Amino acid sequence: MDARLLETLVCPLCKSPLNYLKDSQELVCKADRLAYPVRDGIPVMFSDEARALTHEEVDALR
Repeated sequence: MDARLLETLVCPLCKSPLNYLKDSQELVCKADRLAYPVRDGIPVMFSDEARALTHEEVDALR
C-alpha cells in the first residue's frame, strides 16, 4: 500500500485517520470500530463492506 495514499485516506463516516493493518489487509477506524478491506492493493471504503471490530481488537490497537 502506498504511504502517500495512506496519509490522505480517512474514514468515510467520521473522517478520522485510518490505521493500516498489513497482516489482515485492512484499514481500521478506531473511532467507529470498523475495518475496511484492502483488496488487491485497493482500499474498499464502503461502510457496507466494512466489518465491525470486537472490543478486543480495538484494545489491541492502543
